Amino acid sequence: MAARSSAAVESAERELVITRIFDAPRSLVFEAWTKPEHLVHWWRPNGFTLPVCEIDFRPGGTHRFCMRSPEGRDYWVRGVYREIVEPERIVWTAIMDEEGKPGRETVMAITFADYEAKTKLTVHQTFPEPITTRSAHQGWNESLDRLAEYLVTA
Repeated sequence: MAARSSAAVESAERELVITRIFDAPRSLVFEAWTKPEHLVHWWRPNGFTLPVCEIDFRPGGTHRFCMRSPEGRDYWVRGVYREIVEPERIVWTAIMDEEGKPGRETVMAITFADYEAKTKLTVHQTFPEPITTRSAHQGWNESLDRLAEYLVTA
């Protein structure tokens, strides 16, 4: 039911935008972003696991994730939810701890829209300085592919 039906990508020096159409109702796609019991099934690049997934899903609430690589290296991500408009929009910050030191803070805005009995999802990630978005692009696409697969069984 939730197979990916289309994808579009744009990127610039400080931002990454990815749009996907999911064959699932907007309420289900939104919920998949809001609860640890859903996120552990799809939120990570290929080969990674998500052994820690803590969410206080409310404006001002925090999140903390540990993505574990196939080699056993842990990548910690933490941040704050800035805006939640159910089932339309989620905005949050994220800082990845690199080698035990906080990395740069990024801001993510995810929008959910009804689209021909499906859901149009747009990921918009902004970075504080110019970077290459190649690894972010790859990680997001791998996670969104997994989300499409997960929605079939959710």
